[in-house]
Amino acid sequence: MGSALPPVPVTNDELVAALDTSDEWIRSRTGIRQRYFAPDSMATSDLAAGAGAKALKSEGGRPVDTVVVATTTPDRTCPATAPTVAGKLGLGHVAAYDVAAVCSGFVYALATAAGLIACGASDGVLVIGAETFSRILNPADRSTAVIFGDGAGALVLRPGTEGEAGALGPFDLGSDGEGLELITVPAGGSERRPHAPREEDHYFTMQGKQVFRLAVQRMSGSARAVLDRAGWRVSDVDHLVSHQANHRITARLADELGIPQERCAGNIAEVGNTAAASIPLALDHAHAEGTLRPGARLLLTAFGGGLTWGATVLTWPALDRD
Repeated sequence: MGSALPPVPVTNDELVAALDTSDEWIRSRTGIRQRYFAPDSMATSDLAAGAGAKALKSEGGRPVDTVVVATTTPDRTCPATAPTVAGKLGLGHVAAYDVAAVCSGFVYALATAAGLIACGASDGVLVIGAETFSRILNPADRSTAVIFGDGAGALVLRPGTEGEAGALGPFDLGSDGEGLELITVPAGGSERRPHAPREEDHYFTMQGKQVFRLAVQRMSGSARAVLDRAGWRVSDVDHLVSHQANHRITARLADELGIPQERCAGNIAEVGNTAAASIPLALDHAHAEGTLRPGARLLLTAFGGGLTWGATVLTWPALDRD
């Protein structure tokens, strides 16, 4: 595994004056005390390559033949960011593509990578969640500007056996296109061209109250589905690692599933909501802190724009820590 963050954190105190809010309001509503914003010289591919390089180093040098990048904020609308990342990592002419499922993107990317390995199309996949969400935030919108941050997390998948530690369990994936307007950037695609006249159409928007309710509903349903397919009980779960959207959503999700709060692994206080990067960042940080021990049973679940959602399970393997 590996992760990367921009060099300088942005604290709540640095945002409150422009947004007519307070550190106490941000912490109580979101659980966030700081986040990271990439400087103008740093693109999503830079963060992705940084996390990817660390993951490849920790893996021990075994070659990968595929790179999958989950992102909502690619370097360009065309081409995909993954080939750029592969080039920056010196991986040669490997297969490389992006997955766009917003905050569910990393779970979707894991599923596609696992499928490539299972069907024999790949012998090693570098899976990365990377975002520079600061590029699409409206700095005057208190509902989003204090929540999101930039960063990247990565892991390497290889062929193995079903019962082996680290093997990804069953997946549950879903979507609901009727929720298009709840989490969106209206302009920039074929529906509304990049030069749309309204400036606000170029910014990320989210309808928080509806998203809160649906996030808990869809993540809990998806989590139960994979637990059932894996033959696990809720009591078997040692750590719930959900998309780091908001500490209240995580707490409500844990209550809904019947998982004690102390079993929720997260780092939203330090990095904010990093969208597709949130689960791999949370995993890498928890691993570095020694929270995740070999043999621990993990439940991963996410919810994002689309609307999209997904979940999977795995038993944590023995990995070296820096």
